[in-house]
Amino acid sequence: MLVVISPAKKLDENCNKNIVSRLTIPAYLENSSKIVKSLRKYSVNKLSELMNISEKISLLNYERYIKWSLPFNKKNSHPALLLFQGDVYKGISVEDFKKEDFLFAQNSLRILSGLYGILKPLDLIQPYRLEMGTQLKVGKHSDLYDFWGDDITKAINKEKNSDYLINLASVEYFKSIKKEKLKSKLINVIFKEKRNDSYKIIGIHAKKARGLMSRYIIKNKISNPLDIKKFKKENYSYNKNLSSDSDWIFTR
Repeated sequence: MLVVISPAKKLDENCNKNIVSRLTIPAYLENSSKIVKSLRKYSVNKLSELMNISEKISLLNYERYIKWSLPFNKKNSHPALLLFQGDVYKGISVEDFKKEDFLFAQNSLRILSGLYGILKPLDLIQPYRLEMGTQLKVGKHSDLYDFWGDDITKAINKEKNSDYLINLASVEYFKSIKKEKLKSKLINVIFKEKRNDSYKIIGIHAKKARGLMSRYIIKNKISNPLDIKKFKKENYSYNKNLSSDSDWIFTR
């Protein structure tokens, strides 16, 4: 089975690259170069408007895209799983990962990305910020969903261990996958919390839970989707009554 998650806005450019030995290169860097070329046409102010970010953050990313260059190496790039530092990645918590954990993650986890399309955890990437939902025109393409087209779906279909696709990504990022063209059986893992008399998705808690589930899968080397149902962290547990064949609901 293959697990997909979203990237993060918060980055750690001082991450310890020495805790991993095997590093790889993203599969779609030629496409990434085209996106960067389009982004370089934007001024700091226009980039701020495009991404709906502050001028300070816009300046930071303006400079990142000016510096962005090939080839990627250990000096100018960082392993994706270590660079991303948002709520999902706090849940994954790689600090105590062993060699076999990184190896399992490399084979079983994929990160969806507006700039890089789809990433393996140990793919080297350069710092960036670009939401998948950004209305960025690249060549003849109206936005990033249009730009990536079927590429991400095709990449997943080529994976050897993709009989099942475990969706732990946000709605924004999972939209980049063409569900109707997937060869995998799709399982959406959803985290909800009881509020009054109903269960609701609470964004910040759901993000952390997706990370915890990713960590659980990696640490326990899970290859059978049914074993996911045994997950019990932070008071979450599988809710059979709310779940269906394709939507597995965990509640607390």
